[in-house]
Amino acid sequence: MTSQIIYKSDLRTEATHLQSGTVIETDAPTDNQGKGERFSPTDLVVVALGTCMVTTMGIKARTMDIALDGTRLEVTKVMVSDPRRIGKIIVHVFFPAGLSVDEKQKEILERTARTCPVERTLHPDVELDMQFNW
Repeated sequence: MTSQIIYKSDLRTEATHLQSGTVIETDAPTDNQGKGERFSPTDLVVVALGTCMVTTMGIKARTMDIALDGTRLEVTKVMVSDPRRIGKIIVHVFFPAGLSVDEKQKEILERTARTCPVERTLHPDVELDMQFNW
């Protein structure tokens, strides 16, 4: 088992990562009867994509002797209705100023990000807009 999730009340959950004890709370968004005081479950999907992208790039960068420290991602979800779901995810990746990588290394790192496990898990109907800012 990876985690335990408890429904607290008022559309709030508490998920505990069993290996580390780390806790994440979620809340329904304000446009879906929630308070919007925590990440929503769909927020966590886009956060999972962004963190997976940069983590897998980090793994690949290690093998290439490249330090990606300070790389920043901005993620945005676009909800659609009928049925209510994530219709589009926008990811902007910003690499630190002064990072020295050639075109081949950029290509490898971008391909690594675009094929991370979370990206490969998303339904093909979810539109992905990924931009890499070197």
